[in-house]
Amino acid sequence: MQSNTPQFSSEPDADNYVIGVDYGTLSGRAVVVRVRDGKELGSGVFDYPHAVVTDVLPQDVAGGSTDGRGVRLPGEWALQVPNDYRDVLRNAVPAAIADAGIDPAAVVGIATDFTACTMVPVKSDGTPLNELDGFANRPHAYVKLWRHHAAQPQADRINKLAAERREDWLPRYGGLISSEWEFAKGLQLLEEDPAAYAEMDHWVEAADWIVWQLCGKYVRNACTAGYKGIYQDGRYPAEDFLAALNPEFADFVSAKLEHTIGRLGDAAGYLTAEAAEWTGLPEGIAVAVGNVDAHVTAPAAKAVDPGQLVAIMGTSTCHVMNGTELHEVPGMCGVVDGGIVDGLWGYEAGQSGVGDIFGWFTKYGVPPEYHQAAEAAGLGVHEYLTELASRQAIGEHGLIALDWHSGNRSVLVDHELSGVVVGQTLATRPEDTYRALLEATAFGTRTIVDAFRDSGVPVKEFIVAGGLLKNKLLMQIYADITGLQLSTIGSTQGPALGSAIHAAVAAGKYADIREAAAAMGSEPGEVYIPIPENVAAYEELFKEYRTLHDYFGRGTNDVMHRLKAIQRNATPGLDASDSVQADSDAAERVVEVSA
Repeated sequence: MQSNTPQFSSEPDADNYVIGVDYGTLSGRAVVVRVRDGKELGSGVFDYPHAVVTDVLPQDVAGGSTDGRGVRLPGEWALQVPNDYRDVLRNAVPAAIADAGIDPAAVVGIATDFTACTMVPVKSDGTPLNELDGFANRPHAYVKLWRHHAAQPQADRINKLAAERREDWLPRYGGLISSEWEFAKGLQLLEEDPAAYAEMDHWVEAADWIVWQLCGKYVRNACTAGYKGIYQDGRYPAEDFLAALNPEFADFVSAKLEHTIGRLGDAAGYLTAEAAEWTGLPEGIAVAVGNVDAHVTAPAAKAVDPGQLVAIMGTSTCHVMNGTELHEVPGMCGVVDGGIVDGLWGYEAGQSGVGDIFGWFTKYGVPPEYHQAAEAAGLGVHEYLTELASRQAIGEHGLIALDWHSGNRSVLVDHELSGVVVGQTLATRPEDTYRALLEATAFGTRTIVDAFRDSGVPVKEFIVAGGLLKNKLLMQIYADITGLQLSTIGSTQGPALGSAIHAAVAAGKYADIREAAAAMGSEPGEVYIPIPENVAAYEELFKEYRTLHDYFGRGTNDVMHRLKAIQRNATPGLDASDSVQADSDAAERVVEVSA
């Protein structure tokens, strides 16, 4: 791995600042942080003009032509426009500096984090394919967002072949490779648009592409290479394995993917004159190696020790944790040496839908009179439903739900699964279903916690970051269902703060991430203690959840897969999930699910 860390100073100057930029699903957020104590002084947000493209290709793109208008996308596609990411640097960073009221000359470093696995097909100079003449009308020329699930057939073939060949890397990913990841999406590109695949020089994680834009140098980060790129023990899957998938895919690693890997917290390079003009920052400051939004949050929460499970809860939830030993955990998104901090094994799991499930329900499952009552009470609909649901005893609604409206990431790793609510009657009210959905996501997290423990990876503490921590009922439900003390991160900008911590290390202001996290990390916000009688009551309901989980998710009844097939045949080129994913524009804003 490449190491570009400058000489560090253990006594950072009080007037030094760093910038952390968090690239989410719908927007980018920049925060100005003081190096000596992690104080957040200012922030700026920029919404992506093109948001998430799930229906029709955009009519205006940076460069190329606009003949993409009218090109419709099949179901389960989720694309983005890379120039929107540049616009975050042009807008959110200057806004954060202005909000902080600091002298930009005092900024010593910048770092970014990104959703993952979010892939950009580019030329050798970093130009995205969609910006080339003649490529604006080709869906495969655009960014494939993390929640692009249309590569499931390719993922299925990868998993089948890897299992047949007993590939030694497969257990590191819980036995299944996701359709969201680099190889499945890359194989889909090859097989559905071979001309675009041939034109592409590099298949780049957006986390690394934006760093490339900042410093003019392409460096792969160790985090996404390990978790999303099947990079284990210093190597990728072998060429003969790739050739067995598709002969034209044999040199995918050597020709399209493989590149210099940088350690987390190192400097990938230094801010170019062009990027300095975009951001208003000094040319030549350190640009940290890229990272994933979830993993970078751990040091922001001061959760860099083994056994501290951090859940970043928003549209989806990503669970990350360090461990001292390597264990193979079924259904995990991956375990990577140094994937979060050097010297420890970083584990990742996740849930594909959480906040976006709540957002979907409030849009489609709540009658107008509830919206009117919420408005009359001066509350948002989420707050209103939460207030009603909080008055119920556990089990009073008589429901159990499965939290698979966006598929299952862990532990089943199956994006063909779908949501279920059992127990509805003519007396079921919206607040009943709403609470059942809150509980379902907590049951999903409990399933992940149990998988860790059963595999020899102890979970000692549960820490929550992200917008959903504002909902006090939801947090107590999670504490009661997991049986773990739950603390929330004090910062409202956890990923951006985590990136700022990495920027301080890259700038040489701290020796490593642990030291920087101790000085700059956020103190806990609120703490929730499991209530013994609630724990007992939820234990009974969790048994019912597990019965449904295994019945629908482990092959006893494949009705969800059959329904997906029927749906595709009935509506060629479209899928009902399009409307749901489009409404996930509201999903990321479900951060207001506060009690």
